Parts: sequence; C-alpha cells; structure tokens
Amino acid sequence: MIMKPFLIILFLCIFGSSKSQLNFDFVEVNHYEDSIFTYFVPDEQLFNEGWDLLPQPSFWKKVMMLSPDSCIVNVAATRQILYYESFTHWKSQTEEEKDSVRMDIRFNYCLDSNELLYITSGKNHFYDFKKVMPTLSKGIEVFEEQGVNPWYAQSILLIESPGKIQYSTVGAYGPFQLMKSVARAHGLTVNRSQDDRKDFVLSAIGAAKLLKKSCIPHAKRILEKQTIHYNESDLWFKLFVLHIYHAGAGNVGDLIEEMNPDFGGISLIKEMWQNTFGGFKNASQNYSQVALASNLILEELVYNECNSIYNCNESMNPVTEELLEIKHKIDAILIRDSLVPENRNPK
Repeated sequence: MIMKPFLIILFLCIFGSSKSQLNFDFVEVNHYEDSIFTYFVPDEQLFNEGWDLLPQPSFWKKVMMLSPDSCIVNVAATRQILYYESFTHWKSQTEEEKDSVRMDIRFNYCLDSNELLYITSGKNHFYDFKKVMPTLSKGIEVFEEQGVNPWYAQSILLIESPGKIQYSTVGAYGPFQLMKSVARAHGLTVNRSQDDRKDFVLSAIGAAKLLKKSCIPHAKRILEKQTIHYNESDLWFKLFVLHIYHAGAGNVGDLIEEMNPDFGGISLIKEMWQNTFGGFKNASQNYSQVALASNLILEELVYNECNSIYNCNESMNPVTEELLEIKHKIDAILIRDSLVPENRNPK
C-alpha cells in the first residue's frame, strides 16, 4: 500500500483533563490538503526500549502493508519470515500438497520436523491507516475527557476497525469492538431497535469506561498478586491492559498464574506471546503485536511525512527533543527496511 504525503506540521501539546487531573502528551497534526488538524499520541518507548526491533511487530507491519492476494510463510513461534507466496496459489493446493510444501520448507530452512508454520495473508485491505486518521482525534478527546490515557483509544482504533464498522466473529461491534453485555454494562443501549455501539462517541465512552473501571484495575490486581512492579505509563503495562481488553481479565489472569513470572517489562509481554492457556490463544497473543505494529506504522507515517515540528509550549522543549529523536530513528528504520529483500523463496 502506497502512502501519499498528506501531513506537513506537528504541534506538541499536553492534554490536561479537568476531571482526572491527569496530563497526557499528544501531537497535533496539520493535514496539507485540507488544513484540518488531527491528534495522535506518540510514545518514545517504542524505540527507546527496542520494541520496534522485535520480529513480531516487524512481521505484522509487513502483513498490514501486503495485499490480500499475497501471503507470508512464517515460523509460528517467532514470526520469522521465511518467504512470500501467492495466496491464490497456496489456496489452490490440496491439503496433501500443502503438507508436502511445509515439509520441504522445514528441510530447506533446517527447522525441526515438528516446527509449526503459519501462512498469513496480506491485510492492507483492512488496515487502511489514512481512513482511520480522522477518527483518532475524536477518540483521543473522548478518552481524555474520561480521564483515560488516549493512547488506548489510538491503539484500539488502529487495531479493531480502521476506517470500518463491522461485526467480529464473536459479535463485537463498532469502532471499539464492544460486546453487547460489555456495552450495556457501561451505559450503552443495545437492543433490536437501537445499537449505540455504532455511534462513535458513545462507543468511545463505553470503551473508556471499560478500561478505567475494569481493564486497568484488573491489570493492577493481576500484577500485584505476582508482586510485579509496574508504572501505568510504561508501554509494557499498556500492552498488558490491551490483552485484558481483548481476552478478558479471567483469561489473562489464568495465563499469568500459569506462567508465574517474576518480572514485568518487555520480557513479560514476549513470554505471553509464547504461551496459551484457557481462552488466551493465538488471537490473544497477536493483539499486542498488532498494537505495536499499528503504532509503529502511524509514527512512521506522521513523522516521515511532516516537514516541521513546532513547540506550542516553551517549557516542553525536552519532550520536543525526544520527538525529534524518534523522527531520526524512524528515518533509520525506513532506510533499513528498504534494504530488506521482499522475496526470499527457499531454494
């Protein structure tokens, strides 16, 4: 998917909630074509802590930019990309032929005979980041008003229904993909004649309340039970909360109890990617990986296409310097990715 330049100016500001007395950093983006301002929430931890270098988010970035008629053959446990394939051709083969191909792949790449391989099709038809950009501002504003870190609004919108409103296979609906029972529990009307989940603002309020009253408190409880130290602003903690938003506190709590980790941080999230328990399965593992990939693409899109970054508050110079550092790192990533060959078929 080709991204055409459409951003020109960034303004760094702080969103202060009068209700919550919390301050959240955000960036105001000026669109070149229509002069409409939108917001996005940067997070330097993506780069300072090396999340951008992990194979899983790097893999999902490629999936999000790949057309659905192509697919990536990858190692399930690590998301190591082996090669690219025509998805149409792959689907045309019989199951016996596919098994034979998998055996050849394991042999050619010196993998264990029992190594699980995934064939993941491209999803650029779903992840249309230019379409979701206008909704980010609304989500960020609603979450700020509810006293919830707007990074969650940005991440959920990027993952769940970018530019679309549709039902999930389990019945979740709306831009924040709320289940009926969850939506009703947080003040939305859902019945045969009315479904507030399709209303963006009401859906955003419901999602913010869910995070504030359930997901974040449950995340703290689960981690404190394991005596794991956390900071709510840590990226790993926010990813942990997203897992609860997606899989439910019960499933995440059972997984953590089974894993019995001693520490939080990036190591905990990576360990969760390698483990399943109860209702916490592959889709749950993928959720934070996709969140990372989506935010990385958004940061690349914004910072790569902007000409200038302006400070709207002189007291915020240190934060501005961090954002400029992020832009330099993104430039390096784009150069690095351009040097990686797209086709690596096994011989």
